[in-house]
Amino acid sequence: MTGSTDGTAGAAHDGPRGGRQARRDRTDGQDQAPHAAPATRMWSVDEHLADVLASVRPLPPVELPLLDAQGCRLAEDVVAAGDLPPFDNSSMDGYAVRSADTDGATDRYPSVLSVVGDVAAGTGELPAVSSGRTVRIMTGAPLPPGAEGVAPVEWTDGGSGGPEAADRMAAGLSAEVQVFRPVPPGAHVRRRGSDVAAGETVLTAGTVLGPTGIGLLAAVGRATVRVCPRPRVAVLSTGSELVPPGEPVGPGQISESNSYALTAAAREAGADARRVGAVPDDPAALRAVLEELAGSADLVVTSGGVSVGAYDVVKQVLAEYGEVDFRRLRMQPGKPQGFGRIGPGAGVPLLALPGNPVSAYVSFELFVRPAIRTLMGAGRVHRPVVRAVTTAALRSPAGRRQFLRGSYRPPADGSGRPGTVTPVGGAGSHLVGALARADCLIVLDEGTTSAEAGSLLDVVLLEEPADSGAGGRVR
Repeated sequence: MTGSTDGTAGAAHDGPRGGRQARRDRTDGQDQAPHAAPATRMWSVDEHLADVLASVRPLPPVELPLLDAQGCRLAEDVVAAGDLPPFDNSSMDGYAVRSADTDGATDRYPSVLSVVGDVAAGTGELPAVSSGRTVRIMTGAPLPPGAEGVAPVEWTDGGSGGPEAADRMAAGLSAEVQVFRPVPPGAHVRRRGSDVAAGETVLTAGTVLGPTGIGLLAAVGRATVRVCPRPRVAVLSTGSELVPPGEPVGPGQISESNSYALTAAAREAGADARRVGAVPDDPAALRAVLEELAGSADLVVTSGGVSVGAYDVVKQVLAEYGEVDFRRLRMQPGKPQGFGRIGPGAGVPLLALPGNPVSAYVSFELFVRPAIRTLMGAGRVHRPVVRAVTTAALRSPAGRRQFLRGSYRPPADGSGRPGTVTPVGGAGSHLVGALARADCLIVLDEGTTSAEAGSLLDVVLLEEPADSGAGGRVR
């Protein structure tokens, strides 16, 4: 699918009809129940993606404590209630002085001032600075009345009595300091409101909260903030052959990996993802898990059990619990897909992915990740797509959109010319070693059965930061 990030999928998402109505609209005008499409129906990648995004909406905003809001997107502008800093204060350890008292001061002819007090950070009552007098001041302490600037300790002799000056003053003894340079008005003073003024918008709606944004909110006195929450995503795999990593693998068994990869992918997309683990091919066990998830998740992702195998129980259970379409897509890998809702009322969205590891991961990138990003109100829901020159000849079955794994290299000179892409591993949907070495997906459209080395192709970048602002087209 070509176009910008506001293209076909976005238009479906913003349209007046939800996914269920859209599915009715595609039954050639026949009065059929939802999910009653003919068995021969083949969906395109773009149709399936549009159907998914048409059925999800951003989650309602919530008020969260600052640290719980990390990674979330602001749901409103944040306006400072007061000035930052809230008062004039010193940016250096030194002496608060009147500028006139230091005019003409040099190393040979320093200004000699009487030290009449100390001001530390957090001090409430402040001694006044008058002609010929100064106050020793610490970094961050409020500027005392009468003072116009601060002479850093490095501009002085440190004061008579050195560190014991405060003790001398407390004992009624004189304390003095020599200042060797003129101190202009405002020197080493942080003015009230010089960082943020009261009434100023400090962060705008849509901002993703990172460490500096959270620090700014705390600095302006906000303990909580209204944000679009991270979706709660539950991930599970199905199959009696699956064994948890670290446990002995018996005959016919394999270490379960899909739920780990997909949970990590969901977290990388910004979700609050929970790995449920592997569920055996037992309809009662699977239904019990799904019923629990329908009340605790915003999105459920399953892998396995969506093909035509005799023991694929996902279809069986979801035919009884929920409204889920099982489809065949014109893509490779990832031909079998399922999408719908489970649970009471409006239900919770569920995406059922194939069980082969590469198929599951590619399906996640194409369909689940955009759904997660939509739920969290992200500004960019799709991975960026760039053009690149393939370094090897490629083949693809007719009528399928193929997603091959690859390694992308941008142009070294930063000229804006296309980069290069090299295939990694083969087309097999079980090649997790090759998948781990890939950083992109090479796209061969339905009408392309071959591409010679040197051909210019679309490449979906998998390691681009979610909100990098990188250009590209939606696929």
